[in-house]
Amino acid sequence: MIIVEVKDGEPIDKALRRYKKKFERLGILKQVRGRMHHVPDSVSRREQIKKAVRRQRYIQQHEL
Repeated sequence: MIIVEVKDGEPIDKALRRYKKKFERLGILKQVRGRMHHVPDSVSRREQIKKAVRRQRYIQQHEL
């Protein structure tokens, strides 16, 4: 549960902006969308491996 305390005299727009940033950082929407459909373990593992490969290639290219 995300809690954003509104300070005295603070505009609600500013508090909403803080809430949205927290929401994005925690990745709640990504979790909800991921739970909408069942993904087999083999598919999720394959995606993790693809991400790792991409990450390694990026690191190797930018080390030079």
